[in-house]
Amino acid sequence: MTHRHWLEDFESEAGRRRLREEPPWSGGARLDPDVARSIQRFQVGEAGDGANLVAKAAGGDAVYLAAVKLFVAEEQNHARMLGELLRAAGVPTITSHWSDTVFVRLRRALGLRLELMVLLIAEVVALRYYRALRDGTADPLVTRVAGLILADEERHVPFHCHRLRLGFETLGKPARALVFGAWRFLLLGVTITVAADHGRALRKLGVGRLVFVADVVTAFEAALARIRGDEPKPRHVPKRARPRGLF
Repeated sequence: MTHRHWLEDFESEAGRRRLREEPPWSGGARLDPDVARSIQRFQVGEAGDGANLVAKAAGGDAVYLAAVKLFVAEEQNHARMLGELLRAAGVPTITSHWSDTVFVRLRRALGLRLELMVLLIAEVVALRYYRALRDGTADPLVTRVAGLILADEERHVPFHCHRLRLGFETLGKPARALVFGAWRFLLLGVTITVAADHGRALRKLGVGRLVFVADVVTAFEAALARIRGDEPKPRHVPKRARPRGLF
């Protein structure tokens, strides 16, 4: 994939989103109080304007910048949908949460590569969270919203991996191994914190804290494989011939 391919992917998704019917907000939603509080915190995290990321991306490829702007638009749409979901359940949104503040400050500390590294952690955590939210509730509106967001996040992770792969190409293997080791440590710390902070909600959604952490770590290792360029290629498994004389 190239930046042009990713831009076309985001443009296609934007077109599909414009044609897609809105979830039925007016029908209301039922949220467990612990799950509602958890969604409030994630909604804050999705609500950033992305100005810092866009500014850093502006210093490079114009096509990548255009793709980043569409990525930010998708994240803002996630915040909008989560806000609508909370309102449908009669739950107010919140304006800030300490976890989002820490993430924002960490992402803004240095250049584009570090911002994307921190952002990838958030995206991998989000993959597991929205899957739990989609699969762990009986409310159709919650399932619908979580499923839409999850589908976007499943595209966002390889998008960031592609850019990070380019960013790490000039780094020697020893230095890259050191960076990846620190990155894993940060990922583990963040994931444990999220599991603790959202543990009651995750339990209501049928996911234990240890399972959540293990699944996020597994997804992160798959992302690192993408970035290194050594992800396993799918093997062609020949179809077995049907034994003769059985049917």
